[in-house]
Amino acid sequence: MTYNKPTDVISAMITSGITKINLSPRHLMIRSLLSGGLLGIGTSLAFTAIVQTGLGITGAILFPACFVIVIILGLELVTGSFAVLPIAYFDKKMRFAHMAKNLCMVYIGNLLGSLLYALLFWVSITNLGHTPDSPLAAAIIKAAEGKTLHYAQYGFDGTITAFSKAILCNWMVTMAVVMAFASNAAGGKILGAWLPILIFFAQGYEHAVVNMFLIPAGMLLGAKISFSDWWLYNQIPVTIGNIIGGSIFTGLALYTTYHLKKPSPKTPEQWHEEDEANGISVESITSKMSN
Repeated sequence: MTYNKPTDVISAMITSGITKINLSPRHLMIRSLLSGGLLGIGTSLAFTAIVQTGLGITGAILFPACFVIVIILGLELVTGSFAVLPIAYFDKKMRFAHMAKNLCMVYIGNLLGSLLYALLFWVSITNLGHTPDSPLAAAIIKAAEGKTLHYAQYGFDGTITAFSKAILCNWMVTMAVVMAFASNAAGGKILGAWLPILIFFAQGYEHAVVNMFLIPAGMLLGAKISFSDWWLYNQIPVTIGNIIGGSIFTGLALYTTYHLKKPSPKTPEQWHEEDEANGISVESITSKMSN
């Protein structure tokens, strides 16, 4: 497997950010719709494994499968873009307004794709509402209520908890994007992306796009969650936390330390000024030689 150094990874992410910003609205919407649906599929796969085995770690091991499909196909996932686009912005390759517009479009596309899969998932496991009770449905309901009503009972402290978990989540998710750039081989990209995603899912951190599927799916299945519960106690604080985790903890941090600009060659005048400042001159060298 090939290995790209961190400095090369940051350069590749800047190029990727420029590519993303130049995609047409049609391509952005198609790719973001697919990403939302695929993450929903990965989430339902993870919960299926947890229900069948009784082990939460099995869900964490399997969940990254659909994430790496998104990576390999170059689809649009807003949580990954929360790091890639800011890196290009920090490098002054795009305007803030263009970055914000792109992120909003991808966010909406991810949401629509997630909702579409949530509806199809509900139809598939309930026989269009005829058999709503199943261990998988119960697990989804419990998780959805845990991501909303659980935080709601703690008020502001619950919101801060969701926000903190979202920062930690997208720190890892965007690190998976970085790790995928560290290899040019498909196997290297898969392995590099898999590990950080496993880490975030296993610890129950909060991912905005995962929740775009999980909470609506729980609501369809009978969770006692209102629309305001979903957005006020999870989706809004989690989105803000994901932005900070991706743009600052990954994007800004790695850009600052690894995007090293090559120094321009010094002119003869600059060399002369530096020598004078260091007490080095033709006269001083000649004097030392004569002594």
